[in-house]
Amino acid sequence: MLNFNPNTIKTPCYVVDEQLLTKNLEILKHVADESGCKILLAQKAFSMFSTYLLIGRFLHGTASSGLHEALLSHNYMPEHSENHVFSAAYTDDELDEVLKICDYVVFNSFSQWKRFKEKAMHAGKRYGIRINPEHSTQGGGIYDPCSPGSRLGVKECHFEADELECISGFHFHTLCEQGSDALIETLAVVEQKFGKYFSKIEWINMGGGHHITKEGYDADALIACIKNFKAKYGLDVYLEPGEAVALNAGFLVATVLDVVGGKPEIAVLDASAACHMPDVLEMPYRPNIVGAGKPGEHQHTYTLAGATCLAGDVIGEYSFAKPLTVGSVLVFEDMAIYSMVKNNTFNGMQLPSIALADKNGKVSIMREFGYEDFAGRLS
Repeated sequence: MLNFNPNTIKTPCYVVDEQLLTKNLEILKHVADESGCKILLAQKAFSMFSTYLLIGRFLHGTASSGLHEALLSHNYMPEHSENHVFSAAYTDDELDEVLKICDYVVFNSFSQWKRFKEKAMHAGKRYGIRINPEHSTQGGGIYDPCSPGSRLGVKECHFEADELECISGFHFHTLCEQGSDALIETLAVVEQKFGKYFSKIEWINMGGGHHITKEGYDADALIACIKNFKAKYGLDVYLEPGEAVALNAGFLVATVLDVVGGKPEIAVLDASAACHMPDVLEMPYRPNIVGAGKPGEHQHTYTLAGATCLAGDVIGEYSFAKPLTVGSVLVFEDMAIYSMVKNNTFNGMQLPSIALADKNGKVSIMREFGYEDFAGRLS
């Protein structure tokens, strides 16, 4: 049940529900407290910095994928929060800035580490190497860091044990929307391939992809896994979920602009799969809509599409109890993650506003976008 009235909102608009976000954060804090690990927000999934003071009350900090995310964390997270960063490759200028603001800096290769080692040692931060256990549990695809030919992380055959001076931790990230069983399986491989080096480090980051706040996730198994690992090796453990932080906590409110012929009929929206929810096309997947069903489940079935010129800008087929008309308001679920961070202005499409709904259902617009945001990316 929605905690806000979507009919009062100018669309398109992302709305994050503070109550639902807090519920996720409470679950994550419970896991951290019970297991003794530290949990970071992976900003690549959710970077709504107007919520960072709230997030900072529950989590230990953030994980960034580069300088700009690291700056966002530095500027908006509480002062006590840890700022971690990993990049597949740093430039000289980027690393200079990263070393000023980040607490933990992870390198993707020993060649990058050796290139920047002297500079890094003078900065006095904590440094890590990303490792690749070459063990896939998610069935492959573009989101699998362990796929053949992956550039992400150092494989066992390329590991340079004599280059661990000033390296205090390891990082691995192999999961995507998976349960604790996938981590347990992967961790056994990590121990087998890289465990002989654990005595040389102080911390390990087990990455993201942990679906901790999804209904049915076995949090007790995760807690036990981390506690056993910490007892065995004496290492600090980090997790950096992104999706779990804001899972099911956000919505995209859209309006029907036109209904055109077809079998089924096509409803054209002011929300676009290509521009506003690109994972619908990239993954691909079919997002749920409040009050809607699968094709044929209700009396009136429509193909929902965006207003761009891209023929494939199609969200999917949905059925409704009542006919859709111009002005009908639709609410897409689970739109906080990988939406605001990946949206774009193809065709000059209007970016959705960003709003926050408080516990009383009051919706506050945090940011609106217009022509200047489109033009500002061009020259």
